[in-house]
Formats: sequence, structure tokens, C-alpha cells
Amino acid sequence: MLNLVALGGYQVPAGATEGPRDNLRALPHFLGHVGTSQNPTRNLGVRRRGKPPPHCRPLCPSELYSYTEEPEFGTNRRCFEEDFRTQVRGRRWLELDGAQQKAYVMHLLDGLEVVNRDKRLKVARAILYLAQGVFGDCDNDGDVLCNSQACSSALRKPAISLADSTELRYPPSAPCPPCCWHRGVAVGTISGAPVSPCCPGRVLLSVMYLMVENIRVEQESDPPEWKTCRETFRMELGFPVRPEEPFALLLFTMVTKFCSGHAPHFPMKKVLLLLWKVLLFTLGGFEALQAMKVRKREELGLPPLPEDSIQVMRSMRAASPPTYCIELVEQQQQKRGHRSRRPLMKQDSLDIYNERDPFKNDEAGIDEEEGDEVDGGIEGELDLMERDAIVPAMPAQRAPIERVSFPKGLPWAPKVRQKDIEHFLEASRNKFIGFTLGHSPPIRAAFGGRWAPSLTSYEMEATRITSPALYLPSVLPSRDTETLIGLPRPIHESVKTLKQHKYISISDVQIKNEEELEKCPMSLGEEEVQETPCEILYRAMLYNLPQYMIALLKILLAAAPTSKAKTDSINILADVLPEEMPITVLQSMKLGIDVNRHKEIIVKSISALLLLLLKHLKLNHIYQFEYVSQHLVFANCIPLILKFFNQNIMSYITAKNSISVLDYPHCTVHDLPELTAESLEAGDNNQFCWRNLFSCINLLRILNKLTKWKHSRTMMLVVFKSAPILKRALKVKQAMMQLYVLKLLKIQTKYLGRQWRKSNMKTMSAIYQKVRHRMNDDWAYGNDIDARPWDFQAEECTLRANIEAFNSRRYDKPQDSEFAPVDNCLQSVLGQRLELPEDFHCSYELWLEREVFSQPIRWEELLHYQ
Repeated sequence: MLNLVALGGYQVPAGATEGPRDNLRALPHFLGHVGTSQNPTRNLGVRRRGKPPPHCRPLCPSELYSYTEEPEFGTNRRCFEEDFRTQVRGRRWLELDGAQQKAYVMHLLDGLEVVNRDKRLKVARAILYLAQGVFGDCDNDGDVLCNSQACSSALRKPAISLADSTELRYPPSAPCPPCCWHRGVAVGTISGAPVSPCCPGRVLLSVMYLMVENIRVEQESDPPEWKTCRETFRMELGFPVRPEEPFALLLFTMVTKFCSGHAPHFPMKKVLLLLWKVLLFTLGGFEALQAMKVRKREELGLPPLPEDSIQVMRSMRAASPPTYCIELVEQQQQKRGHRSRRPLMKQDSLDIYNERDPFKNDEAGIDEEEGDEVDGGIEGELDLMERDAIVPAMPAQRAPIERVSFPKGLPWAPKVRQKDIEHFLEASRNKFIGFTLGHSPPIRAAFGGRWAPSLTSYEMEATRITSPALYLPSVLPSRDTETLIGLPRPIHESVKTLKQHKYISISDVQIKNEEELEKCPMSLGEEEVQETPCEILYRAMLYNLPQYMIALLKILLAAAPTSKAKTDSINILADVLPEEMPITVLQSMKLGIDVNRHKEIIVKSISALLLLLLKHLKLNHIYQFEYVSQHLVFANCIPLILKFFNQNIMSYITAKNSISVLDYPHCTVHDLPELTAESLEAGDNNQFCWRNLFSCINLLRILNKLTKWKHSRTMMLVVFKSAPILKRALKVKQAMMQLYVLKLLKIQTKYLGRQWRKSNMKTMSAIYQKVRHRMNDDWAYGNDIDARPWDFQAEECTLRANIEAFNSRRYDKPQDSEFAPVDNCLQSVLGQRLELPEDFHCSYELWLEREVFSQPIRWEELLHYQ
């Protein structure tokens, strides 16, 4: 059974269980719903005997729980039933009407305010049992999921109170003994130790996650009250409960406290999962982001987008992975008995005749030892015409081979920036006329050293007719792309073609508006900033944003499979380790699966929330995106992602770190079978892990966003030798992942040298076929004249200065502004009362002696300064 929770409980496309290749090809359609509010209802992927009502959504939040938390389900049920029997006698939860259910929920909410911590923990567990779907009254998985959603309607208003509760906002700062807080199982004592002080907050995090996940998912068949409930809940979470403090900021603060060591007892996996879902719910998913982008372009008067990137991605087909030289040598050795002197075949020909399955051919040792020079060293180049010529030339006695079908045309419409047109015209004017914009044309040399104003009318007319390039205005505007006089006809046609494909992004408009506001702050007045959830979140995160990014990357480093355990690293396994260490082989295997699964979920949640945050900030304002990007780069995000991919990526994607019979809600309504070492080792029938594939694609997209149009960061990819690492990732035959790997290879090909390009022609062809083209981008050549280190440093410094100017202008207080009113009256200035610290009064005389009386007054410098 596929683990749907790997991608947030979304539907697996039809036919996704036919085989690994079909599953991977179906992922673009699948990922189109990731980060969105759409969730189809067929192919639920949960084990059930009964069919749920049509309004129920297939949610499977099993990733919220570790396998060591299994006893907590029974504890939650026991706490609920004990309290429910005291309030409602002789009835079950499902027998109450809506008003009675809400009254009981309010009773539970009042119980969270009692002083006794044990009672608060019992009440929190009773609320969690409701959010988990009252599984004690259910017979199958579908009923549990539907009851969980139904309880969300009653828990929606209490959920806001839970978000503002003391247990989350002011958790205990002192860490509790590991035997108490790592599981938080029992109410009372565990081995004589007191109950964990963080257990109530830990339970409330689970409640909030279930509430957000239940209410967040939309469907066309939703009743009107559900839509109203969803929008109200989104507003309550997105806009701050307290001034300048949305709920997501509280979760970010919990992450920083965990990494700083002030709160090592926080259940970080639950915090990160909840943070991702809150951002997904309040800011919107990828399809909502695409709709906002279209709407914003219309408001700015920009032309519509050339295509829908989500739809293009769904229709893309994966390419065959590059064949490595050792594999080619092995094939030649096998055929040596037939043709001893036959030269090596071209790589593309081998792909057509003998296409390999990447899941059956995974030489881990070769991948790890393979260098940049050996990687793909004897690949050959073959264009589409040669492909068509090869297939008919096959001998007649061979079995018929299926023709390879190629899409007609390129998948992406080419784009051209305004800056590209300006650079093209500048180079053309330099070549054909001999001057650049902003300089006088060389008319003086044409007439014996006389300037144009001293020429006669006859000479001026002769100049206009014979040499129109010499008769130009004295100084052209710096960004003139309309004046083409003096340039040959092919250049005119080229400029026309470039303008036809010119793409003006929202970021370009925002940068231009920012430049105008910096030049004319008084005349343009104050900028009108729309109060969106993204703007509110950025304003709240602004001053601690570097700490938030560093904390997320620290956790990502600790969860990466390539990271080695260090004494100074943070402990992310605290809430997954059992109270007693395993003593049997079966317990050890189960714990190992749980630990690996725990790390994979953390990597998935961090990669998803970082990508979602970057995309929304870029749409809201480009300098907000650049501010976050710079701090990610400064915190070594680029080498961290490359380190993540410097592993056997096929083994990571095909890992089976899940036990389906222990997943929620299956474990709550079914008798668990006896687990054996063989069953744990075999895993499920899934050929790959959706969760890990999702994480890899997110990390590649983050790396693309950090390096796009940034030459200094592109050089970091070259310096860290990312080309062989990324090329190994092409062995994953999935179109979306291959696309972002090829994008990263494209931006650095000009720096890798001619020999690399010559020996990796199949990769170059794949870049040409799948990645969007820039009309005058010389990515396939090495003639970049701007690859100078000092230019890179200046680029980052200029960007940082623009970001600081933007943040200062928009978010600093008015009294700190350069244009704030100034009090020039000496009496009023001297009459103001200043708040001085208490210790200043004690050392006032010493300060006067040291700073005033003992310092000579240099009257000459003072008068000169005035």
C-alpha cells in the first residue's frame, strides 16, 4: 500500500501501482496537488471495509506519530472515556447532537485552565482523542477519518484558544528527564519520575495539526458551513491573535529555542509539520499561488503568462539516465566474441537498443568513486535526425523494437529579459558603430577632426545619406532599445524577435518601483502596502529572520542521511527513542525504521516549508525573497543541499522505512498482526518512497531559486563540484526531478570547460530538450567575460544594500527616518526627560569625571566642524 502521508495525504494518481516507472511518471500530476487545497476523493489508499460519506476527505496524518507513540492511542481513549462518563451518562459521543457536542468541547477547554498539570494533561488527551476521530466507536479506517473531520467543526473555535494557550506560548524552560518526555505515555508517573512538563504542549501540537489538516483540505462537495468555517479559521490563523504575532511566528520561535538549547524537550517533528501545514493553509498552495500570480499580473497591466507551469510539468516525460563509462565497457566486453575490433557504440544508440531500468542497475560503489572526469566520459552525441535514421537500419531478423516517441516542439516558451535586449544592442553598437550608449558618436574622425556642429549643411546631408550610423544624437538614453539606426538589417530582425518573446516579471516591476521610491521619496509619498498574510508574517519575522533560517538548516543538517553524529550537534531523536532500549533483534529493527522515518519526515517538512515561504515571498515582494535567500546562502544552504545529494540517491528514494500496519488510523481499529524480522525487512509493496522523492524535488527547487541569475552563487556550485553529484541524480527517472537537476547543470555549463561539455553531450541534449530557452543565452559555450570574482562580491554587496534600503524604508519606525520632523528649539530639546538606567545614577559622578572634566576641549576642531 502506498504511503500517502509522504505527501500530506493526497491522492495517488490512477495506475500508480503498476510499476516504478509508471509511478515516477505520474508524480508531476500528483505534485500538482501538493501544496494546494485540492484533494480528489477516489483512490483513497487507506484500508477500509466500509465506504465513508462523500463529504469526508481522505486524510492520513500518520506521519505525526512515531511508532513508539502507539501506546498513547489507548491512553487518549482512556482519558476521554473517564471524563465523558462523568459528564454524559449512558450515551456515546456519536449519539449526541451538535449542540451537546460543542457544549462538551467547551467543558474540555475550560479544563485546560486548571492549575494541576496532571488534570490539564488528561483534558488535553481527551481533546486529542476527539481530534483523532473517536476511533473507539469506529469499525474501519474510513469512519475514523470522517469522524476526525466532523470533530474539527466542533473544535474549530477551541483550536484558536489552543493556539494561544499557555502551554504553547510559555512552555516550561527546564528540560524534563528523558524517560518522561520522550513518549509522554502515562498519566501519573513513569518509573517513579514525574509526568513530563512538556506533555500538555506536545499533545496540543498534535491537536492543532489535526485541526489544520482536517479543515484545510477543500472539495467541491463541501457544504456551505464548511467553506465558511474554513475561511474563518484561515483568517484567525493568518492574522495575528496578538499584535504583530501570527501563530506561525510562535512555531518559528519554538524552532529557535530548540536549536539554541533552551528547550531541547520540544517535539521538533510535530512543530515542523504543524508549521508547514499552517503556512500551507494561511498563505496558500502552489495552485493558489499560480492564481495569485495571474491576478497580480493583471493588476500591474502585464501580459498573461505564456503557459501554466504546473500543466507543462504534468505532461513532461522522463529521459533515460546517462549511461556511465563502466557500463559501456561491460557491454563491449560481452560483444567482443562477435566483433573483436568493433569500436564503442554511441551512448544514445545504446539507450535506444538496450534501455535500462534505473531501479535494477544501481552501482553504488561506482557512483561514490566516480570523478568529474570519468563521469560520462565516452558519451556520444546524436540528434533527432540520427535517431530516426538508426531505427529503420536495424537488421530485419531482430525482434521489433518500440519506437521512441518525442514531443513535437519544446515544452517551454522562450523568454527574454529587458536586460538581455539592452546587452544585445550594446554589443551590436560596439561591433558595427564603435560606441556605446552615453558616449558621443565618432563623427569627428570622418571629417578631418572637425566636430559635427562645425560641419556645413552639405556635409551633414552627405553624412546622413552615406553613413547614417555617424549621424546620431550626441548622447542616447542609457536604456534605449528603439533606436536601431546604423545597424544592419539582421540586427533589426533579431531585435524584433527578442521583443516578441520579452517577458516582464512582477519582480522587475517591483524593483523599478523601489528605485523610483528611493529617488523621489517625498514626491511619490508613502507606499500603500496591502495587508496580506504573507506581508504580516514577513513583518513579524523580519528582525529574527536570520536566526529562523539558521535553526531550520541546523535541523536539516542533523536529519540528512549523509550527516555523521557529532557531539555538538542537536538531538532530533529525543521524541522518538523509547523509554527502554531494545533488547531483541525485532525491537532493534523496528526502532531503526522509526528513526530513519523520523529523519525523513523532518527533511520533508523543512524542505516543503522553505520552498513555500520562498515562493510566496517572491510574489509578495522580490526584496523579501532576496533577504531570506541571502541568509540561507550565508548559512551554507548551498553546500548543505549538495551534501544531501552526495549519496546513493536511488537507495534513498527506494528506501522502505515504514510499517503500514502501525500507521494511523489502521492501528487504532485493527488487531495488529505479529511482526517478524522478515516482514519488517521486506517492507510494503511500494517500489519507492513518495516522501523522499518529494523532499529531493523540494531541495532541488530551493537550490534553483537561490542560484537563479546569481553568478556568485553559481560559482559556488562549480567550486563545490556539484556537476557529478547532480548528474548522479539524473538516474532517478522522474521528469520533475530531472528538470530541476538539468536547470542546475545548465547555469554552470559555461564554467565547466569544453572537455566536460564534450564528454557529456547527452546531458547537454537533455538540457536543450527540457529546460526553458533564453534567446541569447550562451549557456552551452564558455565565452562568459563576466566570470570575475570581484564582480561576484560587488553583486552580493549591491543586492544587500538594496535589501537594507527596502527594509529600512518600509519597516523602520517613522522617527528613525531621514525625513522625520526635527525639533530645532534648544529649550524644548534640553527640557525633554530621558529614561536613564538605574546604574547610571550610581556612577554619574564618575562618568562626569571621566568623560567631561578629564577631557580637554579642542576649540579649533569644534569651530572648524561648525
